[in-house]
Amino acid sequence: MRPVLVLVGPPGAGKSTVGRLLAHRLGVRFRDTDADIVGRAGKPIAEVFIDDGEEHFRALERAAVQKALEEHDGVLSLGGGAVLAEQTRRLLHGHTVALLDVDLSHATSRVGLNRDRPVLALNPRAQLKALLEQRMPLYREVASLTVDTSARTAKQVVDVLADALASPA
Repeated sequence: MRPVLVLVGPPGAGKSTVGRLLAHRLGVRFRDTDADIVGRAGKPIAEVFIDDGEEHFRALERAAVQKALEEHDGVLSLGGGAVLAEQTRRLLHGHTVALLDVDLSHATSRVGLNRDRPVLALNPRAQLKALLEQRMPLYREVASLTVDTSARTAKQVVDVLADALASPA
């Protein structure tokens, strides 16, 4: 059993939205490893980070990705940081992986980082910029195809992905 498509990319790229729409269009199930982690931990990801630390979260994430790759045959969305783990990048080898790319302006707008958030100690836009710079080479390393979602609607991205999946390799 293998996922039809695995979606990777930064926050705000549209992985969950596009993943749900694409799965519906293809008549398959959608699965998000972040939701799997929340289910296993019994609390939101932000609380896992606060209560248990990032290292614990990343261990849960590696396990969730491995399990989903083994048992899910629909569209699978990975959390934005899942590619940080070398183990995960190795597991993705041989899978059809789409990088949903997004520019900084659209990403910040989509995730709401363009508004004041007093709970964030650092500049959220600068944090997202650094995250994109750090992770983009890892996303590209695992991706079979890349779709820039910046100036596209979710439906347009789904159309591009569906066409790519229908085309012979």
